[in-house]
Amino acid sequence: MLEQAQINFDSDSIWVLNIALAFVMFGIALSIDWRDFKPVILNPKSLIVGVASQFLIFPLISFLLVLILKPVPSIALGMILVAACPGGNISNFITHFSRGNDALSVSLTAIATLLAVVMTPLNLAFWGNMYEPTSAILRSVSVPPLDMVKLVGLILGMPLILGMLIHEKYPLSAQRISNVMKKLSLLFFIALIFMALGKNFVAFERYVMEVFWLVLLHNLVAFSTGFSLAKWWRLSWKDTKTITIETGIQNSGLGLLLIFTFFDGLGGMAILTAFWGIWHLISGLLLGTFFRNYSALNAKVYD
Repeated sequence: MLEQAQINFDSDSIWVLNIALAFVMFGIALSIDWRDFKPVILNPKSLIVGVASQFLIFPLISFLLVLILKPVPSIALGMILVAACPGGNISNFITHFSRGNDALSVSLTAIATLLAVVMTPLNLAFWGNMYEPTSAILRSVSVPPLDMVKLVGLILGMPLILGMLIHEKYPLSAQRISNVMKKLSLLFFIALIFMALGKNFVAFERYVMEVFWLVLLHNLVAFSTGFSLAKWWRLSWKDTKTITIETGIQNSGLGLLLIFTFFDGLGGMAILTAFWGIWHLISGLLLGTFFRNYSALNAKVYD
């Protein structure tokens, strides 16, 4: 049964995953200039909507989806964890590709990464304990909130701050290094996900169809949440595209790291989160292509 399945990922592989995530974040941070925040801060409406979509509304809607669908507890907790994670590492690339608001995307990435140090453990604990089947899992494993905060801060917060400081002191060198690092680290991270799946191919092949449609639905809900909230607040089309992408592309790599570190590779959580990591690359690129090529919508502004 999926509920009893364990995904094997040894301690060496977990350390490699730690390093890969930190490098991806560092590569992104090297291209972030604090001056990029100025226009967004001067007009913070889109930034507030984006943060609210990511850390308040999407976790709430994911919890309601769990209540309606009632998946097995480990999958339900996986859905809650994915929704608690900040935006994924490729959201900036997809936003740029889709002709969204690059400054807003970068600002959301930086702020969401810093907020995730507190908000990811908080959302997981809050919504996970609101549903008895997932609450039972949280009670049965040792998940020290402070340890989770420290881990997220070490893997995401520190590389972000360090990368921005280097960019400030050596902007040209930082940008050149960033262009290479973002590509290499992302490829390395994707390879690591497939390596994890390869080590557990039998389990993944056996159970992936149990989460396939659920991941597609959950991801669609994520994109729809960002789009609907941006439309509700009458944001520009560029900002609407950006918030849609930032909400629908989740940092599933962080989710996997937390699962292997604190939940001993719990099968339902790990398989759902790993498939999220694969699927949102596909759905994000498809949505970005649609946004990029649908010129009639690109030209329309909702201000």
